[in-house]
Amino acid sequence: MKWNINEDRPIWIQLKEQLVKQIVSGKYHCGDKLPSVRELAADAGVNPNTMQRALAALNQEGLIITNRTSGRCVTDAEDKIEHCRQEIAQKIIRKYVAEMIELGYSRQEASALIKKGEEESWN
Repeated sequence: MKWNINEDRPIWIQLKEQLVKQIVSGKYHCGDKLPSVRELAADAGVNPNTMQRALAALNQEGLIITNRTSGRCVTDAEDKIEHCRQEIAQKIIRKYVAEMIELGYSRQEASALIKKGEEESWN
């Protein structure tokens, strides 16, 4: 996976957000064992301590479970994952609507543009 890290926010937060997207998008399914901290850190090109901090945050949020003997795995709580997925979608929608309003579109016009874009992409 390509990790997208930039300098505008703390790296561990960006890692956490990207791991959440991997979980809610189905790259990692309920109950899947995650790669080790070192493997994830090497893949992302970050310090293992930074990746550890991101994983600790996911553990605290309940998206992953840490077992001392078998490592980390994604939670079995499908409803928790779906809730996170919906929250991310809502943030994207709010950002889209806010930016369209800045361009002078009404909410209805912004919605119509989405529908038009969907129709065009399906053809």
